[in-house]
Amino acid sequence: MLVGNVIFVMERYHRNKVAKQFREMLRDKKLVCLDIPDEFERMDPVLIQLLEEGVARSVRLVRSV
Repeated sequence: MLVGNVIFVMERYHRNKVAKQFREMLRDKKLVCLDIPDEFERMDPVLIQLLEEGVARSVRLVRSV
C-alpha cells in the first residue's frame, strides 16, 4: 500500500485512521490531510478539482522543505 513518500487523505478522520493502523509503515512518510469532505460522488468534477489543487499545493510545500 505505502509506496510513495507522501500519502494524501481527504479528511482528518481518514488521517487518524491511517496513522493508527499503519503507524510503523508511515515512519518515514508524510501523511497529508487535504481537508476535503467525503461527500462527493466518484469522479465528481468539483472533487477532482479540489484534489488536484490540494495535492499541487502540498507538493509545492514538500518540495520547498
